[in-house]
Amino acid sequence: MKNPWTKLSGKEIYSNPWIQLEEHQVINPRGGQGIYGKVHFKGKAIAIIPIDEEGNTWLVGQYRYTLDEYSWEVPMGGGPLDEDIVEAGRRELKEETGLIAERWDNIARIHTSNSVTDEEGFIFVARGLTQGETEFDETEDLAIRKLPLQEAVEMVMSGEITDSLSMAGLLKVDRLLANGQI
Repeated sequence: MKNPWTKLSGKEIYSNPWIQLEEHQVINPRGGQGIYGKVHFKGKAIAIIPIDEEGNTWLVGQYRYTLDEYSWEVPMGGGPLDEDIVEAGRRELKEETGLIAERWDNIARIHTSNSVTDEEGFIFVARGLTQGETEFDETEDLAIRKLPLQEAVEMVMSGEITDSLSMAGLLKVDRLLANGQI
């Protein structure tokens, strides 16, 4: 499909090692002139749903500075644009839970908020788990919780889990398992 937007100009407003904020002068699909803000992510979002032989998964809890509230989520993190997404997933799962997985299934590619950002995320199911030691980043003060996968799905349905990657991943893996697709 043809792009109905015309970019007249663009400029960087702010940049740090993780994001870049841009302001674009545009002509919108109806012909009006205006501005469009875009947050460019300098990495990929990688989310992992580890599942053991008994149907348990792991969540991590942490206080999210941006939300000013506590959040339960699947293990996740960022990977550089040029890094293999499975390798990024392996690193993040080990850092946050200490788990090492033998089997990795990519179940989703997701755009986290495509009206304002180009962030691309990937969601994996990790199996064949071995427990090791965590390796938290200096910005992480995490609680780790092992629970039945169905309990984590219920946390999505009750609104206790609100993170988009966690919600999408847990609901999708629940459907894929119910249909015998993974």
